[in-house]
Amino acid sequence: MKLRERWYSAHLHSDVTVVRWGHYGRPVIVFPTAGGDAEEIERMGLVDSVGHLIEAGRIKLYSCDSIAGYAMVRDEGSPRYRAALLDGFHHFVREEMIPAIWSDCDTSHAEVITAGASIGAFNALAALCRFPDVVSHAIGMSGTYDVSTFVGPDAGESLFFATPLYFLRVLNGAALNRLQQRFAILASGEGRWENIGHSWALAAVMGERGIPNRVDSWGGEYDHDWPTWRFMLPQYLDELT
Repeated sequence: MKLRERWYSAHLHSDVTVVRWGHYGRPVIVFPTAGGDAEEIERMGLVDSVGHLIEAGRIKLYSCDSIAGYAMVRDEGSPRYRAALLDGFHHFVREEMIPAIWSDCDTSHAEVITAGASIGAFNALAALCRFPDVVSHAIGMSGTYDVSTFVGPDAGESLFFATPLYFLRVLNGAALNRLQQRFAILASGEGRWENIGHSWALAAVMGERGIPNRVDSWGGEYDHDWPTWRFMLPQYLDELT
């Protein structure tokens, strides 16, 4: 069962589309790639790849437009604008999208799994690390975990606070304690266009802070492309749900 909704986001100052697939189960947010919209994961076969989990009532799948990703791809505005939009996108997920998911699931508080590929992996890990009160697991596939190249120089503190690779080094207190009870999977192929070094770099920072994580190499036959992610996502969601 598919449901498509669109509303104006106060955090992003624009309309955002959110799509849901499924009728019952653990809520899973799958972020699109940098320039993707809310239905990209359906067009590219990720929804079908986990269709058996949806039909079994184990997961309800959600996705949304990659608003900050659009700005990065189009080189829109200044670096500070793009960084602020990225920070605002994460707060849209926490303060607008996740409460809408709770309403859709008829619950006041359900822990969410986040997932994504490429820049979507960055957003999945950022959601876990920034909001461990509501996100329990993250699945990063072929992740790019430092987006400073896409945002640009002199981006200001918004980029720092939106990027786990940066802010985890100084995170302390209750937020770190909660995050140490969570879990991240950092999966990557080592074929064309892949760089598993991004996953190892984030894993090292997470490990230093006592945050449980695992790097999975899928080897040289898996490229940075949709066929790889169609293999990865059902395996990891089957493991976590």
